[in-house]
Amino acid sequence: MAAVAVSVAGLLTLSACGGGDKQESGGGQAAQKKVEVFSWWTGPGEADGLKAMREIFAKQNPNFEFFDAAVAGGSGDQARALLSSKLQANQPPDTFQGHAGAELQGYIKSGKLESLNFLYDELKLKEVFPQQLIDQISVQGQVYSVPVNIHRSNVLWFNPSVLKKAGIDGAPKTIEEFITDLEKVKKSGKIPLSIGSQWTLVHLLESVLLGSLGTDAYNALWTANADWSNANVTKALENFKTILSYAGSPQDDWQPAAKQVADGEAAFNIMGDWAYGYFHNPPEGGLGKESHKDFDWAASPGTDGTFMWLSDSFTLPKGAPNRDGAIAWLKVAASKEGQDAFNPLKGSIPARKDADQSLYKDYLSWDLEQWASDKLAGSIQHGVVANDQWRQAITDAVGLFQQDKDVAKFQQALVAAAKNSGQ
Repeated sequence: MAAVAVSVAGLLTLSACGGGDKQESGGGQAAQKKVEVFSWWTGPGEADGLKAMREIFAKQNPNFEFFDAAVAGGSGDQARALLSSKLQANQPPDTFQGHAGAELQGYIKSGKLESLNFLYDELKLKEVFPQQLIDQISVQGQVYSVPVNIHRSNVLWFNPSVLKKAGIDGAPKTIEEFITDLEKVKKSGKIPLSIGSQWTLVHLLESVLLGSLGTDAYNALWTANADWSNANVTKALENFKTILSYAGSPQDDWQPAAKQVADGEAAFNIMGDWAYGYFHNPPEGGLGKESHKDFDWAASPGTDGTFMWLSDSFTLPKGAPNRDGAIAWLKVAASKEGQDAFNPLKGSIPARKDADQSLYKDYLSWDLEQWASDKLAGSIQHGVVANDQWRQAITDAVGLFQQDKDVAKFQQALVAAAKNSGQ
């Protein structure tokens, strides 16, 4: 915790130092103005996508200078902690990344975000974004973020050669088949399931809940008076315990865990589709692996026909030092050009309905088809169904469960988390 505090303090100082150069130069020429764009896109694939959008921004806005304030750490947990400190200190970045959905509620309720209705009207964004997405990022008719993509959370990544060696014909379709196959891989001498840091276990949990309960019962967990204490949830948590018992040693983050699958050390990994960019992109930005040979994919067990979704988006903080620069960035993030440059590299599909579908090949082509036809369920870890308070309580419960493996205590903690969510 002390190390985190030092890191946060240092980053706050760095961000404050990066906010200068906002004056006019001589001769009537405007000096470049720094635009602080705060995100957690630092890893392979995601950093490549950010760079592609950044290049568009630079061409369209020569009077602005992009300042990359990205904070490393999968899923943005560290970035959100730093962001909270910055906002509390009234030192907002010009724009920051946030998951569309419940994650933004705290910022909205505390008055930290500007409504973007003016931008949606100017760019006619309500005509090009899906209605269910606009609903998720709106509060009382006001829209508070610009989504740049759609991600799928419930993806099972696997190594075909490892499965073949273990006598497994293809991806398991049910939770029960998955557990059987994990045992087969264990007997073959390979790691059955690779995992990363603690947030990846919450990511795993959401897929196990969905696969065990079904779409309607899973979605009902996030409604008023939801019953987290019922026997079906108990069974889902028992499944989670069993699946977790086959996990290898936790890796530092999702990338090294995914790499274990690509390198043939592990059979399975449940991770969002940003893993595709990491697997597939050339070695300078990814692993350069071949799909259907070095890695393959399917819906996570028990979830075929349901798209567990999330969306990265950007906001306009109240008091942004460079409001005009932030709006210029939001226009790039919202644009067809920006989304088509970003998403094929990130391993995601565009939020816009009019994107160039020819750019989305292989996994991403399958993803587009699934998004258009599947039922929808929202991610826990990635901010769709649970606000930050609720998500953190779930994360804490998962951390304790990882140590004691007590299902009854785990379920009690989840019941309390829902009761005290403030959502």
